[in-house]
Amino acid sequence: MLAGCAIGLLLASQAWAWEPKKPVEFIIMAGPGGGADKMARLMQSVIEKHKFSSKPFIPKNKPGGTGAEALRYMKDRKGDNRNHAVMVTLNSFYTTPLRQPNLGVDALTFTPVARMAEDTFLLWVHADSDIKSVDDFVKAAKAEGDKWIMAGTGKSSEDNLLTDFLNSAYDLQMKYVPFKGGGRVAKELAGKHAHSTVNNPSGQLGFYQAKKTRPLAAFTPERLPLFQDVPTFKELGKDFVYFMQRSVVGAPGMSEEAEAYYRGVFQKVYDSEEWQNYMKTKSLQGEFLTGSDLRAYWQRERSIHEAMLKKMGEIK
Repeated sequence: MLAGCAIGLLLASQAWAWEPKKPVEFIIMAGPGGGADKMARLMQSVIEKHKFSSKPFIPKNKPGGTGAEALRYMKDRKGDNRNHAVMVTLNSFYTTPLRQPNLGVDALTFTPVARMAEDTFLLWVHADSDIKSVDDFVKAAKAEGDKWIMAGTGKSSEDNLLTDFLNSAYDLQMKYVPFKGGGRVAKELAGKHAHSTVNNPSGQLGFYQAKKTRPLAAFTPERLPLFQDVPTFKELGKDFVYFMQRSVVGAPGMSEEAEAYYRGVFQKVYDSEEWQNYMKTKSLQGEFLTGSDLRAYWQRERSIHEAMLKKMGEIK
């Protein structure tokens, strides 16, 4: 009798476990074609293929204001709508609220669902150029001064921070020009409308494989497996390392039950063969983080980015 009651309670608890009641909005705080967009659409396909969710995930790009549009969209969700949207984030998750205090967004109030990876950066030029090394790059960029165009994904974004580092470290005056999304940035370089970029491997890989772009150096502690012939800036005497989070977050105020549901979904995605292969082929790094560990990671990274923005003069 007791065993029968226990089984009945277990079945009842499983029946009442939270699940989404309608399609889940999968917000991407970046434009089409870049690393965040490609990552989100891969995860959506994995969720659908393996039926990891009882309801479909619907990707929606909201890149306006270097992610400000997406951040406000998530924050402004009310009631049960908070439980029916998750968002793919970049490091603009920290920098945009710091730069735009009137936005009224605190990154640390969002629900920590999953850090899926940390993305890497390289310095890229067009393959048709005579630039074969960072020394060549510095010489060419110095000669052009502020006529040298560095394409990036938004004002004070990750790309802007790295451009500022390069300008400072090598006494350059490159002009940073923002575009909507890493895919557009990659096209600007491939089409010779920009002199250089500091794109992720995922954004540049197609053009690199087509021999249209050339990586010069990586902002990583060690050489990347996909680019064994490409040195790191650390090797070249500049002890500067930079990664970008590839995380999934929920709206502020998401219920604990919904948080647990999405955490389970993205743990399965992370463990999937498709995601592990994507990490390998796109030079993504890092283990799965969630809950308090992910929030602590955000706290640390936000402090680092706050210091970088102050050094740039973007904030006081």
